Parts: sequence; C-alpha cells; structure tokens
Amino acid sequence: MNFSLYIAKRYVRSKSSQNAVNIINFITFLVIVIGSAALFIVLSGFAGLKTFSLSFTKSFDPELKAIPTTGKFFSISPEQEAKLASIKGIASYAKEIEEKVLLEHRGKNQIAYLKGIDSNYTKVTGVDSTIYYGDWTINEDQAVSGIGILNNLGVTVNQFRSPMRIYAIKPGEGSLSSQSMGSASSIYNQLPIVIGGVYAVEADLDNKYVFAHLPLAQALLEKEPNQYSGINFKLTEGASETSVREAILTSLDDMVVLKNRQELNGTLYKMLNTENLATYLVFTLVLIIALFNVVGAIIMMILDKQQNSKTLYSLGTTIKALRRIYFVQGILVTGVGGVIGVLLGSLLIWSQLAFEWLKITPTLAYPVEYQLINVAIVLVTILVLGIIASKIASSRINKKLVSQ
Repeated sequence: MNFSLYIAKRYVRSKSSQNAVNIINFITFLVIVIGSAALFIVLSGFAGLKTFSLSFTKSFDPELKAIPTTGKFFSISPEQEAKLASIKGIASYAKEIEEKVLLEHRGKNQIAYLKGIDSNYTKVTGVDSTIYYGDWTINEDQAVSGIGILNNLGVTVNQFRSPMRIYAIKPGEGSLSSQSMGSASSIYNQLPIVIGGVYAVEADLDNKYVFAHLPLAQALLEKEPNQYSGINFKLTEGASETSVREAILTSLDDMVVLKNRQELNGTLYKMLNTENLATYLVFTLVLIIALFNVVGAIIMMILDKQQNSKTLYSLGTTIKALRRIYFVQGILVTGVGGVIGVLLGSLLIWSQLAFEWLKITPTLAYPVEYQLINVAIVLVTILVLGIIASKIASSRINKKLVSQ
C-alpha cells in the first residue's frame, strides 16, 4: 500500500506530456471542488431555513404538553395538581383552555382560536417575546392578538370605546357560522375584549390566536375552573424527558397524552426533513454525474502512463498493485477536492454569518447555519462516490494493456 500511495502521489503532482490530459485533470479537480462546495452551501442554507422555520415553535410550544386522550377538555383535581407540583424535573407548568371562536368588530368577522392562559404561561413558553406592538397585558379586560387578526378586523390597540367582541358557541347548541349572528344571544356567549398587545410571528399564526385570561375564557366557554384543554410544561435543565413523562402520566391517571415540541409540529418537521433529503439527493445526483469525469480522467491517466505501467509490471509489480495505484490516485483527487470545496463553502457560510451580505428583505439576512454534521455528510459523500469512480476506472488495468 505504501508503494501504491507513493506512486499515486507522484502521478497526482506530476504533469503529463500531453496538454489535453492536464486540462482534463484540472477540469475534473475543479468540478469536484465546485460540487462539494455547492452541496455544503445548500445543506447549510437548508439548516438555517429549518432553524428559522422552527423558531416560532419555541415561542408558542412548550417542551412538553399534556392534551386529553379523548374530547377537547379534561379536569384535574387539587390532589392531582399537587402531585404535578411535586414532580422532579418540572421547572414550571401552565394551564390553558383553547377553542375556536368567532371574532367581530364593526361588521367584520373572522374565525380564530381563543386561548385562555394563566400567569405561568410566559414562563413555560417565550410567546411574550413575539410582541410587536403594545405589551403583554392579559387580564379581565384586555387580551393579546395576532397582527393578522387586527388588520383583518380593523381593530386598534387599547380601543376601549369600540372593543372587539368574541362569540363562543354555547355547548351543545347550533353551529358556528357568521350567518346565525341574528340570533347570537341564543346561540353564542359573547365577550367584549380590548386588545392591549399585538404579536407577530408568521402569517398563519398571526391570524390564529387571541390570548385571554384563563378564568375569562373558561366562563365564556361555560367550563368549570378546573377544566382545561392542555397543560404546558417546562423542564429543568438536564431533566430526563422520559422520567418526567412517566411521572406526569401517573399523576394525571393516564387521562392525557404527552407530546414534545417535535411531536406537536410533526407535519412541519416531516416536511422540512423531506425537503432537506430531497435537496441532498438531487445534489448528490449532480455529483455522481460530475464524478464520471473522475473515471474519464483516471482512464486518460492510465493510457498516458501506459509505458510506465508496463515498466513497473516488468519489474515485478502485480496487476493488483497497478490497479491500486490508480485507485489511490482517484481517492486522493476526490478527497483533496472535497476538502478544498468544503473549506471554500465554509468561508462563504462564515462570511454570511458575519456580514449578512445576502438578504431576504432589507432587514432580514438569509438564514444559514454552520454544522459539523454537514461537513461530515459532504466529505463522506465525496469519498464514497470517489471510491466507486476510482474502482471503476482502475479496473481498466489488465495484462493485455501492460503487455502492449
């Protein structure tokens, strides 16, 4: 192997007497560098987009959430709540109640979700960090809404003279539709509410929620004070999620299902992972096509060095050893090209992180993320494809070729 490596390194460094072979070798090396750099940049870009797309889940979703196994609501007793408070590994927990409601303001209507929350909610999630205007003021008179809802209904912050109205269908009666507003008093419970703060994250969420005081929402929905649609948990640092899950389920008598942040957004995670995999496969296909150049370049090198191979064979070098020389040469070319490509890609990614030269909007830089796993993926991909290409090309060596 040392002999093959020695000869292969000499072949890589030396120039051919034929200029066409030198040009082919240079183009092959350049293609490997550009291909590996492009793959690394794309993977880093998708990693940044994934982090950016999931950033809102850290604001709206807790680390762990309990939802009812059946129906929309469940009740907990004071004894069960005391058990929850004593569970090791839980830093804080917050209760909520959520239901679809009809919002109305000056003749404009919109379907949205009313989420009643307690005072611990901002300790469990970072939703208060999404405030765009006003402040996170939630009490018997004020609520917080998404900016999309305000724009659609024409509501302004702290509009006490003409508050927004929330209509919640009475349990077991009628259907939720704007056409039945004429008999709203018999079908709906209604509540005037003033918007004290506005949050802004992304279009779907901005049109989805109105956050209100938990007792107020429970009264509007005609629910008992101990009835909830979910309990949100924040775990202490280093806590075992599995152990905490078991303790919560035991405390609540297995009447809830526990989901972590990824499980709560399973569709989104699956979509992003699928897109990432599809992009990787497409660029890998491009690399496979590009690495056919490696096969051609090695075969050209074999033909160019045919006299050298014949001399080595006459001196006792086996066909297997000759094949190994060109095999190692192909791996050296693809390996060095891959490393240089990753370094160039890394420089571009670091420059984007440092200087934010590529913008999505005038104030938002294109999100990228430097991950060592992407470095490993690119290098492993290049090396595997390089090994296959080198194996195919080196198999061209046979007794007939070296004896001519």
